[in-house]
Amino acid sequence: MKALVKTKPGFGNLEIQEVEEPSVGADQVKIEVKYAGVCGSDIHTYEGNYKVKTPVTLGHEFAGEVVQVGDNVTSIKVGDRVTSETTFYICGECEYCKTEDYNLCDHRAGIGTQQNGGFTKYLIANKESVHLLPVNVDYQSAALTEPLACTYHAAAKAQIQKGDVVVVLGPGPIGLLQAQVAKTFGAKVIITGLDHDKIRLDKAEEIGIDYAINIQQQDVRALVDELTNGYGAHVVFECSGAVPAVRMGLDFLRKKGQYVQVGIFPTQEIPFDMAKVIQKEIHVIGSRSQKRSDWEPSLALMGQELVDVKALITKNYDITEWARLYKAIKDGEEIKVTLTTKE
Repeated sequence: MKALVKTKPGFGNLEIQEVEEPSVGADQVKIEVKYAGVCGSDIHTYEGNYKVKTPVTLGHEFAGEVVQVGDNVTSIKVGDRVTSETTFYICGECEYCKTEDYNLCDHRAGIGTQQNGGFTKYLIANKESVHLLPVNVDYQSAALTEPLACTYHAAAKAQIQKGDVVVVLGPGPIGLLQAQVAKTFGAKVIITGLDHDKIRLDKAEEIGIDYAINIQQQDVRALVDELTNGYGAHVVFECSGAVPAVRMGLDFLRKKGQYVQVGIFPTQEIPFDMAKVIQKEIHVIGSRSQKRSDWEPSLALMGQELVDVKALITKNYDITEWARLYKAIKDGEEIKVTLTTKE
């Protein structure tokens, strides 16, 4: 079968290859991939800025149909419509594993990074990681369960209260999902972008975000002050990974506000205004990936039509069209894309 494989580290080195169809283990499930989402980390991996174990088939966002189950699998059956968590291996012994914070296990290996992923026809997932899709959630939408779970994870850590004013910095796919999830917690949400983010800010308005603001054209601080009687936002989610957004986010926050870092920066060390953190007693929260408890709530949000992930998908490509897909994303022509294989 054909697969889109990262063959070695560095820029590029992403090739269509003929690979063996995987076999299922006793505690595993074989899934025929219907759709796979392209994540920003897949782009970073292609560019050589995100470390994976090579060679590996990329793709950690996916949904599909179960075509085979192992001898010890009873809760999942052939024909089930499913998605899967990205965690493939954990040590099971560290304190993070014991509290089901699998995303923090030092030995964690993930689908699409250390284990072959969804940019192909078939993949293998562990039975405990597989989730059934709600009846009204289609495969293409379900392929975005993983990024939605990431944003649910961040929102849950922030403990948003009804009526809170929340600012989401960055209107990419994660920012647009984060804004929608924050609204389900009862927040009033502002999402920000730049001139080149027009199609994404327009999309934010289309899906019902309260305020979609171009910070090069409008004064966001004035809006935040108006909505909070000058106190500042309750929560800021930084979803862009842009260094200037950090200072902006800390500035928007009220005293005792919560700053949540979701976006990944291009470099590990960035300037950070620690004086604001101290003087305003800001709570700084890191949010890494997702864990098991984030998946069922995320599927429920889609099933109850409280979050519209399908609206963010602007195009579907075949796995052989990576070069065209990559250019379109870098040129800002797409918001979120999915992949399929014609095999």
